[in-house]
Order: sequence, then C-alpha cells, then structure tokens
Amino acid sequence: MKHSLKDLSPRTRLAAFALASAVVVGGLLGAAPAQARDYPYCLTSPGYGYPGDCSYASYRQCRTAASGRLADCIVNPRVAFREPRRQDYRTYGDRW
Repeated sequence: MKHSLKDLSPRTRLAAFALASAVVVGGLLGAAPAQARDYPYCLTSPGYGYPGDCSYASYRQCRTAASGRLADCIVNPRVAFREPRRQDYRTYGDRW
C-alpha cells in the first residue's frame, strides 16, 4: 500500500515540514565557518603566475601534482615570510 503526501492530514504535513525545516536550520547553524589557510607549498609554472597554486600541505603532494608537467614546487612566500605570532599568557594552558 503506497502512501503519498496528499493522504496525510494538513496537521501531519505541517509537522513534517516543521521537522524538516528544523533539521536544515540546525545543520546550517551548527556548521563551522570557513577558515582561511595558507598552505606551505605552491605549484608554480608559466601558466599559474607567481606564486602559483598554493594549495598543497606537503612537498610530496606538490611534487606529485607537478610530475609530468612543466611545473615546480616552491615554499609559499606567505608562509615563509610571515611574522611569528606573538604568544600571550593564555597559550600556556595550565602550566602556570
């Protein structure tokens, strides 16, 4: 016996819609915001410009992507020349 949405009472349909909406809104509110990340290695080639495609977490990963192409891997200049972060007392945890 097949059931369709038309067979349900208006109250049941409203409850199903409210439940589905709550699940969607809850999923959206619970999602973590996107974070910018500077990866340490860049794939550089004549087609990419400088510094190139900086989306590689390891040198091996970058070299694998460069394999068989006119490309090379360099250290991401944003990572290499970044000023060191200043540590404050809160970063030491409970050691004090």
